[in-house]
Amino acid sequence: MPVSPTLIERISTLLAHFDATILPAWTGAGWNPAMQLAHEALAGATGQPLPDKRYRAMACARQLYVFATAGNLAHADTLFASLQRHFGDGAGGWIYSIDASGAPLDRTRDLYTHAFVVFACAHYYRAGGSAAALDALQRTVKVIEERFADGSGLYHAALAEDFAPNGSGVLQNPVMHLTEAYLAALDATGDTWFADRLRGLADAVHARFVDPADGCVAELPQGTSGNRIEPGHQFEWYSLVMTAPALFADTPLSAALRRAFDFACRHGVADDTLGVCAALDGNGTMQDATERIWAQTEFARALVVKAAVDNDAIALDQLETWIDRFSARFLHAGGWHECLAPDGAVVRAEMPSTTPYHLLTAYQALRTLLP
Repeated sequence: MPVSPTLIERISTLLAHFDATILPAWTGAGWNPAMQLAHEALAGATGQPLPDKRYRAMACARQLYVFATAGNLAHADTLFASLQRHFGDGAGGWIYSIDASGAPLDRTRDLYTHAFVVFACAHYYRAGGSAAALDALQRTVKVIEERFADGSGLYHAALAEDFAPNGSGVLQNPVMHLTEAYLAALDATGDTWFADRLRGLADAVHARFVDPADGCVAELPQGTSGNRIEPGHQFEWYSLVMTAPALFADTPLSAALRRAFDFACRHGVADDTLGVCAALDGNGTMQDATERIWAQTEFARALVVKAAVDNDAIALDQLETWIDRFSARFLHAGGWHECLAPDGAVVRAEMPSTTPYHLLTAYQALRTLLP
């Protein structure tokens, strides 16, 4: 499908902002050389580090993905060493966080963290061929499958330090990121075990989390009181599943996500700004109007996928508008705004070290549209 010169120009401008502004921030002011870790967040107004109360393994893993994918393997090497030194037990288990001095802070075994370690190691291994990264990936997968599996095709969201159950239950978000991680691991290793597990995951997610009325993947298992729909997660699931048709095309989840995409666009995206809200109820009624930057980037990634999968020219037109409005509302000369109100007021100004991951996953999709 032809891509307009205007869209090409706007994508190129986004990529240039990332390369010239976002990446250097995390090897400059955002880098703590004493800890060999990125600071948890920078001040939006100054770009200087905010006081660190903790460092999270997940944040380190996301930074590892970013710099491995961006081609800065020297910095990726440092991040991988820090991930192992500060957070790993050497056997595929990872603690959630350390304090500002480097002492263990939260020793919870968190599925979200373990998923991001697999994801980051897969990209790092693919970028540089590190045998240690492949070993860490394989050990972590073994821990996930042997310790976190709930016996019904999904996984506990978190466990105690000794991997004992802690009542966390099964949650959508860590399972989604495990899906993302296993897709990356399949791509990096070619191991067909990941393909089999991914198909099983898709069926289990559909059975446990998908509302048959609208096709949406809820945050909590169906029937749970206080459940909600996050439009950003509908777009994220759509992108993950639709870009792997060999795995998912014939699954009930794939069919449901087409409906979820439409539901999220209809109820969760503002007509004027294309801003994506944080949460809806099952009827599409607004629960949280905050616009988080990650949800905006997932919308863009889903539009790229929609254009490719359905040869959809309307999705390309929407992308042009999205880039224009996203750039004006969320980006600035020093970086980005993390959260906005629908009227554009800044709700959260600091820049977390985890957000470049969201930007890059969307920008990598946009890059595929360039000639």
